[in-house]
Order: sequence, then C-alpha cells, then structure tokens
Amino acid sequence: MFSGVSGFIKRGQKLKGTVVLMRKNVLDINALTSAQSPTGIIGGALGFVGGVIGSTVDTLTSFLGRSVALRLISATTADASGKGKVGKQTFLEGIITSIATLGAGQSAFDVHFEWDCDMGIPGAFYIENFMQVEFFLVSLILEDVPNQGTIHFVCNSWIYNDKKYKSDRIFFANKAYLPSETPGPLVKYREEELKTLRGDGTGERKEHERIYDYDVYNDLGNPDFNARLARPVLGGSTLPYPRRGRTGRKPTKKDPKSESRSDSVYLPRDESFGHLKSSDFLVYILKSASQNVIPQLQSALRLQFNQPEFTNFDDVRGLYDGGIKLPTDALSKLSPIPLFTELFRTDGEQVLKFPPPKVIQVNQSAWMTDEEFAREMIAGVNPHIIKRLQEFPPKSKLDSQLYGDNTSTITREHLEPNLGGLTVEQAIQNNRLFILDHHDTLIPYLRRINATQTKAYATRTIIFLQDNGTLKPLAIELSKPHPAGDNFGPISNVYLPANQGVETFIWLLAKAYVIVNDSCYHQLVSHWLNTHAVVEPFVIATNRHLSVVHPIHKLLLPHYRDTMNINALARNVLVNAEGIIESTFLWGRYSLEMSAVVYKDWVFPEQALPADLIKRGVAVEDSSSPHGLRLLIEDYPYAADGLEIWATIKSWVQEYVFFYYKSDAAITQDTELQAFWKELVQVGHGDKKNEPWWVQMQTREELIESCTTLIWTASALHAAVNFGQYPYGGYILNRPTLSRQFMPEIGSPEYDELAKNPQKVYLKTITGKSDALKDLTIIEVLSRHASDELYLGERDGGEFWTFDKEPLEAFKRFGKRLAEIEKKLIQRNSDETLRNRYGPVKMPYTLLYPSSEEGLTCRGIPNSISI
Repeated sequence: MFSGVSGFIKRGQKLKGTVVLMRKNVLDINALTSAQSPTGIIGGALGFVGGVIGSTVDTLTSFLGRSVALRLISATTADASGKGKVGKQTFLEGIITSIATLGAGQSAFDVHFEWDCDMGIPGAFYIENFMQVEFFLVSLILEDVPNQGTIHFVCNSWIYNDKKYKSDRIFFANKAYLPSETPGPLVKYREEELKTLRGDGTGERKEHERIYDYDVYNDLGNPDFNARLARPVLGGSTLPYPRRGRTGRKPTKKDPKSESRSDSVYLPRDESFGHLKSSDFLVYILKSASQNVIPQLQSALRLQFNQPEFTNFDDVRGLYDGGIKLPTDALSKLSPIPLFTELFRTDGEQVLKFPPPKVIQVNQSAWMTDEEFAREMIAGVNPHIIKRLQEFPPKSKLDSQLYGDNTSTITREHLEPNLGGLTVEQAIQNNRLFILDHHDTLIPYLRRINATQTKAYATRTIIFLQDNGTLKPLAIELSKPHPAGDNFGPISNVYLPANQGVETFIWLLAKAYVIVNDSCYHQLVSHWLNTHAVVEPFVIATNRHLSVVHPIHKLLLPHYRDTMNINALARNVLVNAEGIIESTFLWGRYSLEMSAVVYKDWVFPEQALPADLIKRGVAVEDSSSPHGLRLLIEDYPYAADGLEIWATIKSWVQEYVFFYYKSDAAITQDTELQAFWKELVQVGHGDKKNEPWWVQMQTREELIESCTTLIWTASALHAAVNFGQYPYGGYILNRPTLSRQFMPEIGSPEYDELAKNPQKVYLKTITGKSDALKDLTIIEVLSRHASDELYLGERDGGEFWTFDKEPLEAFKRFGKRLAEIEKKLIQRNSDETLRNRYGPVKMPYTLLYPSSEEGLTCRGIPNSISI
C-alpha cells in the first residue's frame, strides 16, 4: 500500500509507532447525541454534505501523505529554553489491519519517527490534523525505544483541523508524575497544556474547544419565548448551587442574568460521547422520547376519548400485558429509534408495550403491603433518607415566625398500641423507631404547589423495627398550609394502618402521598443534585488544575466519563423549564429551586457512606463490627452492601495515594493538587466556600477520604439511586410522582366514591395516564446500561492507563475484591432470614452488584454518572 511522501525519506535512526484512531464518519452518531434540539439534528444532517466534500479533499491530502503529522518531544533532553527537544515531523503511513486488539470502528496506522540517540527518551508528542474533518485519536504506541522498551500514549481525544487551535495539540506518555517530580524538559509543556484547558473565561465557546470553566445555573429558563418559562438563577445568589460548565452564550433579552438557549450546548470537546456505546443511542433516545415519542403517546391518548385515565389497577397492568394503541402513522415516525421499535408487538398491530417492572414480576399486589412500603425505604430506589427517631414528637427546623409551629401532631396514643408493649421512650432508647421525614422541604413551597393542578401534603412517617428485623409503618402525618396563612402553622392529620373497609384505602392513599414526596426528593435531590450536579465542579476543577500526568487526575478520570454530557442534556430536556421533570413530578416549576434550598444543608464529608449512616442515626461506630460500624437496622440492604463497596474503594484509593505520596508533606507541596482543591471549594462549590467542614487538603488521609467520597458518589451512590428507577417506579402504582387531589374526608362525595370504587379514586389521586406514560418512557431509558459500559474495577486503555506497576497491581486486586464482594452479596440474597432483601414482592436487592450486562438489569456499578 502506498504510504505517502514520508515513505521516500531516507531512514536514519527510526522509532516505529502505531497510531490508533477513529474517523468521524464512524462516530456520526455524535451529531445526534450531542445535547441538541430537533433543529440541531437537521443542521447536523445538512452539515454532512460539507463533510462529503471535505472527505474528497481529505482523500487527496491523505494520498499525498500529509494528512496527520506527529512530532515526538523528549522527556530527558532539553533545548536552549529548557523545554524538551522536539523531533522532526513525520506522517501517518499505511493502514494496519492485523491488530487483534482494535476496537469497533478503530483503524491503526504505521508511523516512523526519526529519533537520534542524543534526543533521549520520548515523553510527549505533538499531533497536527491537516484534514477538514476531525477524528478521534485513541492511542500511540512506540516500540523498541532504546533504554525504555515500549511507550504507551493513551489519548482518547478529538483532533480538529490544526488551524482551529491556538496552541499545538500535545499528548503525554502514560507515566504519572507529581508536579515536583516531572522531568525538567516536560515541565513547561505540562504547564502550558493546563493553561490552554483553563482558557481566559471570555467569549462564547466553540465546538472544537477543550476549555473548562464555571458558570451558574442560569440556562434553565427561556423568558424570551414566554414569561412563564422564566426561572431564577441558581448559584451565586440566595439560591446556592454547584457550578456547571460555562458555555458563554449571550444573555436573554428579558433577563440579562439568564443565559439564552440554543440548539446545542457547548461541552469541552472530549467530554461529549466519543466512543461507540449504547449510551450514545440512549441519549438520542432520551431526546427523541421528549421531542417525538411522548407527543405521539399523548396523541394516542387524545384519540381514546373514552379512556383518558386509568380506570382500575388492571388497566395499569395492561401497559405491560396489552400495550397502548398508537395512531396509524406512529410506527413510521418511531421506527428509526431502536429502543421503541423493540417495544412494538410483532403481530402487525400498532401497539406499544413496556417491559414488566421487577416489582410486579412475581407478585402483582405485594407492593400494597405495609412491609413492602417500609422495605423500599432501605432497599428501594431512595434508600438513604430514613433516619432514626431521636426526639418525640418530631420537631421542625423551619422559622416559627414565618411558618408557625410545625411540631408533629403524632402522639404516643397513635404509636404505642403497635409497639409490642414498649413505650415511645423505650422504643427510642432501644433504637426501634425511625422516621421518613418529607415535611420541612415542602412546607415553604406547598401553598404555591397546591395552587396548581397538583394537590399535595408535607409528610412524616413513623416506622417501627420489629423483632424479625422488618420495618412496620405506624403512623403517617399529612400536613398542608393553614388557610389563614403560613404563620399559623399547618393543618395536620394523622393516619393509622387499617386492613378493613374504606379505611384500608384511606391508608393506601396516605402511603401514596408519602411516596409522591419521596419520588420527588429522590429525582431532584438524591439523583440529580447529590450525584449529577455536585460532581460536575470536580470534573471542571480536575481538568483545569491537575495535569493528565498527575496521579490524582489518572485516579479520578474514569469516574468523570460522560458526566458533563449527560448533565448538559438534562439541562436541555429534563430539568429545564417545563421539561420532563417539571411536567411529571410534584414539585413542578419549583423543582430545581427546591433542590437549591436542600443544597444549603449539603456537606461534602457527609456524602461518605459511613458518615451518612452515622449522621442519620442508623449506624454507630463499633470497632468490633465489620468496617467499624454497627447497623441499627441489621438487615439494611443498601447500607450493608454499600459498606462492602465503600471499604473496597477506600482500600484501593489508599494503596494508590500512598504509592505516589510518601508523606503528608508531599500533599502540601503538590502545587497542582492545592490549586485544584482551592478552586473546587472557592469556585466550583463557591456558595459553600466558607463552610468549616471543608478539609484543608494537608494530609494523605484527607486526600484519601475526599477521593473515596467522590468515587463513591459518582459510582455506587449513583448506581443505587438510578438503575432501580424502572424496576421499582415503572409500576406507577408503586411509586407515583404526582398527587392530584386531597384525601377524601368522611361525609364528602369523594369519600363515598372511595367506598364504592377505591381503585378509581386512587388512580384519580396519583399520576395520571398521560404523565405516567412520560415517566415510564424516560425512566426506562435512564435505567439501562450501555453495551460498552465500564464498571467499577474496569478502565479504558486496559493495562496501559499507567506505566507504574504497583498501581496496576493494586487495581487488579481492587477488581478481584469487587468480584468477591459480588459473590458475597449473592449469598446474602439467598439467606431467607434476611427478609428485607426480597420483601413481599420477591425482588432481591441487586443494585450494588458491581457487574452487569447491557440493558435493563437492576444491577451494576458503572464508574461514572453517564446516564
């Protein structure tokens, strides 16, 4: 095969290399999966014409052997300026087809470098792309380097035409260095690359750029389109919030503090999906669901005038058994979307069916039991909210001058008949009483929420730990604002378990109001705020201040994969004004504003699992117990399994940190680490910068704990609150997201209707049919794993992500320990004495199994928040 002009150059001392890349046409799915609106997708299709023309020119350029140029940079020999000597320019040669390790869509090319012995050992290289179309650079491998052997450069980056860049694109070998240990010839290159990534904080960002910078959440609304779409700025105001990635778009005309919206959202180029994975399609599906599928479903419902609502529980189950009839043209409109075409029946009928959620696969009515209601507080999709009751009656932290007396109206008389002979004081002393408290979050907003079509209560639920280890709900308090004003305190009613007559369904409705609140808190706080939003500033600060050769950058990088991309998409179609979340969850237009109020109480060290369990009072320190903690609910699946994962992550991080930092002094002397931490605290989480709980980053233990907490948050915590969404919430009866009418009062027509047709009243109270279909469509996508998902204990680049053998061996041990933990968790699920692991629904707790297959599995811990 003709290898271009470079093949005619007389060879002197040569270093042979292999360049692996993916051409843009292989990754054209990115034109669909970047955070775009439909017009953006059309624009991408039109842009393909230019791409074809560009490809013709590029073919000629490639034939001349001048398409992609590389220059090696010495790590051991400096020029007169002190920078590593730069070798002669060379070009890609013939394509290699015999490499067995090539991934899907990848191509390998030979390259030969002129490299004299006095140039020393290569430690970096420049690359220039003279083609009009960008490509994805996977890696460069140098073979038989004198005194070194093989040198790997793991790149994973988009390379645009050279004219797009103000500074040359540089990549470093896979050797990790603390700043003070960086070879002298590479120091300035390291500093210059970080300066490029930080940018200057001005201008609107362009697609090809790789600049990481911060901004507040001022892009959720669209006041220029309609006044009702205006939303307050989150961050840098009375509403504190983590920072997002800056795009630099122009302000809106009607609100200069808000940023205008556009067809696409800028991401540092390497943060957009650049790999062939199902999540690329999942993001496309997610977008298509909001812009195409959901309107189709709503159209279908409008045609079914006689059934705009679910009429009974069998009607809901029909979503999985029979399906939804669609308009005659729906199939052709949805056919390009793989996930949705899979859901169609194959007998030719226009029917869309959803997969049966796990919660009803064994028993279709067990979700109604009190035991399952309480079990999901410790083994469901939001298992880290329940707290031990430490005072009675429960009190409020709300300002009494503004909101009156919000002390709970639950009394001893409500509880003690079901405490097995204990008094309330004895039950508290014996650690037997717990509370699911969704009161203070709601009360300040409840009057405004209830002024819309939704009708809700602030809730408190008291739970009793029984002798058999299961939990039993004892009382539910429902509170709503006083008609005379908030300062009069709420109007509250207490409901008790019942299993006869109409009171059975009154109790079922009371539980539904609790679950609606829990569903909203889960989606906006547990899932969005406490994983997606709080991690993004870490991604930004890491890329701005920790070089790619910094060991902590290498440690954290897998746990950032795709996070900024999915967050940008969420701001466009999920958490934006009148997006999916505002449309289908109780908090409505106040959703993110309310999450900002919750963020006021966010404490980073308390995101560590052991600290969280202790704070909530569900565990106490005990050196004789595994992991130094004794669970007060012994059979607490999320906590028990989570502690296994937490301890293993921390062990791995400790080995890694101790390898690179030989003393605490090395922490304080690490200029990049100190700059990273300072900016993370003062800017990334700048609204919390004066909090006393931030560590000073002076010791190895502080670094280990901080990195462990971050990795836990991005991997296991996110897995625990994300991948059970459809298995539990896909059955809208089990986890409704809205309540549309108040509790029927005795003597009212609604109460009489409840006595005659309780299922119909229940369904008129919770999420309606149209919104339920929206919920199912979205959470079905969000609960899926990608085909090339990387799970905890796995990394991009195989064994070549670092040159250092000790960290590689430690990482292998980490993976083996995770496999052993998975076997241990499987054994736990086979222990029939641990009733909370299955519950009445016979659904094992698998959300913290480390591994998974592709699809809707209800298990698996991906490295990062990628969906």
